[in-house]
Amino acid sequence: MAEQSPVLEMTGIRKVFPGVVALDGVDFRLYPGEIHALMGENGAGKSTLIKVLTGVYDIDGGDITLAGAPVRINGPLQAQQAGISTVYQEVNLCTNLSVAENIFIGREPRRFGRIQWGLMRRRAAELLARLDLDLDVSAPLSTYSLAIQQMVAIARAVDISARVLILDEPTSSLDTSEVAQLFAVMRRLKDEGVAILFVSHFLDQIYEVSDRLTVLRNGQLIGEYRTAALPQVQLVEKMIGKELAVLSDVEDEAQSSREKAAEASPVIEARGLGRSGAIAPFDLTIHAGEVVGLAGLLGSGRTELARLLFGADRADQGELSIDGRPVTLRSPQLAMKKGIAFSSENRRTEGIIGDLSVRENIILALQASRGWTRPIPRRRQDEIVEKYIKALQIRPADPERPVRNLSGGNQQKVLLARWLITEPRLLIIDEPTRGIDVGAKAEIQKLVAELSGGGMAVLFVSAELEEVLRLSHKIEVLRDRRLVEELENTDGVDADRIMQTIASGATS
Repeated sequence: MAEQSPVLEMTGIRKVFPGVVALDGVDFRLYPGEIHALMGENGAGKSTLIKVLTGVYDIDGGDITLAGAPVRINGPLQAQQAGISTVYQEVNLCTNLSVAENIFIGREPRRFGRIQWGLMRRRAAELLARLDLDLDVSAPLSTYSLAIQQMVAIARAVDISARVLILDEPTSSLDTSEVAQLFAVMRRLKDEGVAILFVSHFLDQIYEVSDRLTVLRNGQLIGEYRTAALPQVQLVEKMIGKELAVLSDVEDEAQSSREKAAEASPVIEARGLGRSGAIAPFDLTIHAGEVVGLAGLLGSGRTELARLLFGADRADQGELSIDGRPVTLRSPQLAMKKGIAFSSENRRTEGIIGDLSVRENIILALQASRGWTRPIPRRRQDEIVEKYIKALQIRPADPERPVRNLSGGNQQKVLLARWLITEPRLLIIDEPTRGIDVGAKAEIQKLVAELSGGGMAVLFVSAELEEVLRLSHKIEVLRDRRLVEELENTDGVDADRIMQTIASGATS
């Protein structure tokens, strides 16, 4: 790389929002044929730097050169025309359109002004085959999983023949085999000379696939490093600006809560509970103060199981008891009345309401439980919101800021605050740390451990096995939408044991 010139160079980039300096003199360079990771906590400036590069934001200072020529990118379309293509963390496609239409939207092959549907579908199939995907490209995108939708978004970006490909958390919805598939594609593109800017909060993935990395903190450049020359511990310390002692605090807190939960009474019990086509009948007991982890590959039934316990989906088999009394959860509202809260994995479509403020998002569930004819007095709202902004360290600490303007980690904290103010007895949290930085992830893990230590039952869903192991008292392993084994989280249980269980499909 030292003998090449950067395909992209950003120098002294400055971006200011009202009251916030988002980027302060940041330098960044990207070479042809490399995978370069952009690292930093939520709020460090990664997303802002990407949006400056793609023309979503104007810069307030600094210079950008592309292939040695100065450029001023005034919008995403101009960025695309310049050879900069982006796939964002949240899939941003039209799910009502077909796979082929999504890949070629705005670039449909035409003849005499009419779309050549057959040619478009053939090209779409060929492009997906390059990613080792065999899909019905005429089917609506909505018929496919989030993981497949993510791969379709990447296929679209690849087809633009970008000199610079930006992948913002592309693996957040992919399982292990799909991540390997994506990495194979990335390496192929790298060999073809494409420069790839890769953003991920999975450190193992960063070290597996990237050549170099740049670290940002609080809008400032910390440094640029060869990935192989920077140990993971040092990377984390550079990202958060201090030694990462908080994870040991999490483990201590979790151990304490395990001891307290051992003799607690059950909060919820499922016997033969299931839903045809979604999740096979399962038995599950969650005690007060207990963290139960759900482990399994994407599509294994983790979310389906959680939704049954919250009444978001109706069970058509089995029985459910709360405090030893049979109940039928016909709706989430009834579940809330029984003291159950559910924070969805899809925070954009099933969680935050972007146009509402932090305050309005936080009080939403409590207001719904009271009914809209009994509004919470504004003074009481302010008291509650101030308490949870402080307790969860939501940043910036401005209750009237639109929640869409917060980082992913802080949006996740807003969702947790929403449910915690309802004082649930069982908190179901589905992928609460997906797509957020190491520091925020550790804070949320510590909060979960503290809540269970205080007597709250928690059902914890995560694709990260180390996270499940760190927090859980017991682990429910799922495969092919069946609960195949329950493992007590003892010294003999590790990630390899869980993966072996998933692979073998052993039944409990």
